[in-house]
Amino acid sequence: MTLPTRSYAAFLFDMDGTILTSIASAERTWTKWAIAHGLDAATFVPTIHGVQSVETVRRLNLPGVDPVAEAAAITAAEMLDVGDVEPIAGAAAFLASLPPERWTIVTSAPRALAEVRLKAAGLPIPATMIAADDIPNGKPAPDCFLVAAERLGVMASDCLVFEDALAGITAGEAAGADVLVITATHGTSHALNARHLRIRDYLDVTAKASSDGQLMIALR
Repeated sequence: MTLPTRSYAAFLFDMDGTILTSIASAERTWTKWAIAHGLDAATFVPTIHGVQSVETVRRLNLPGVDPVAEAAAITAAEMLDVGDVEPIAGAAAFLASLPPERWTIVTSAPRALAEVRLKAAGLPIPATMIAADDIPNGKPAPDCFLVAAERLGVMASDCLVFEDALAGITAGEAAGADVLVITATHGTSHALNARHLRIRDYLDVTAKASSDGQLMIALR
């Protein structure tokens, strides 16, 4: 476990794989879709994480396939499959300890799907949440984190981004933020190296606020 040593104006959290796990649900839906379109699901499904669904479909360049329509159908199917969506260990208590004006969620999921998954996991929905609907250029572009920081009235360079997937890690770094990688779902197999701070989950960490409202993450 490696933790940042500086303080931050705000914390920006990815959702899937970072504060909740919906991987089984998402992969079931995408596996069915991949098979229906003649794709090798075992090879394709690992590529879906951290990126907007419409971009995942678009980059396949499948003949006769409308990426927007397909992404909408996939989202609808995912919203019906949330039975095993649950919070990452310790995430609920960690989020509850934060001042509400000092954190938000930045997700590649459409807002409707994000709200369904957060409710299924018993996690709060911040008013300032950034979803796929809010940003034309999704991760790995930095736009989502830049807008999230702006909504909170801080600079992205003064934020700590919590992420699990390569696209999000890249977006956070491009926004000028520090990145803390959550390894509970994807482990350390993807693009993690010495420069990435990382923790497995939130069980052994706590957030501490200074007198001027700056946040730090520390061991319990």
